[in-house]
This record gives sequence, structure tokens and C-alpha cells, in this order.
Amino acid sequence: MKLLVVDDSSTMRRIIKNTLARIGHKDVLEAENGKEAWSIMQANSDIDVLITDWNMPEMNGLELVKKVRAESKYEDLPIIMVTTEGGKKEVITALKAGVNNYIVKPFTPQVLKEKLEDVLG
Repeated sequence: MKLLVVDDSSTMRRIIKNTLARIGHKDVLEAENGKEAWSIMQANSDIDVLITDWNMPEMNGLELVKKVRAESKYEDLPIIMVTTEGGKKEVITALKAGVNNYIVKPFTPQVLKEKLEDVLG
């Protein structure tokens, strides 16, 4: 299973990657913004889960989610938003855009594991 982690913070990408590795997911690609993530997705048609931050330069996570959801080949791709945006309004906005699950930073490895299991069924 291939996962794509998108966050402008290299520290946060490392935390997420290490957490994923601990729960058995070693095939993880990373990008520092939505624009880079989109390029990676075009080059790798076999991405199984997208984990993205909201606030990033060039193309933010919400814009990325909308772009991904506009493509029919990605309509069933599980997307988890990991962000500091914890307000009810933001959560609803992200869910309406097509996010399958939502994690507010800071989070525990257990929360990431549970949300990932949830979107994978």
C-alpha cells in the first residue's frame, strides 16, 4: 500500500512517516505542498491514501483535495486531513470538499492509526 504525506513542515512529515512505519506502512511518498503532491500523484497512479495538511504555500490542502476529487479516477481515494484548523466550520468545509477523515494537530500515533484504519475499512 502506497501513501502520500503532504505537509510543508518536514518535521511533521517525519512524525507522520515514522508513525505509519510503526503500524506497518513503509511505502510512503512525501510532498511539501499541494502542487508537488499533485505532480507526484500524476507520476504515481498507485497511491492508496492521501494524508494532507491544510495550510501550505503554493497549493493548500483544501485546494489539493478539491483538485483530487475533480478527477474521477480519485473519487474513491481515501483522504485524511491533518491540520491545526480544528474549528467546526473548518471540519465541515474539509468534509464537503471530499476529505474522508480529519485529524487536529497535535495528535497521538493512536489517533492516526485509528483514522487510517477507519478510511481503509
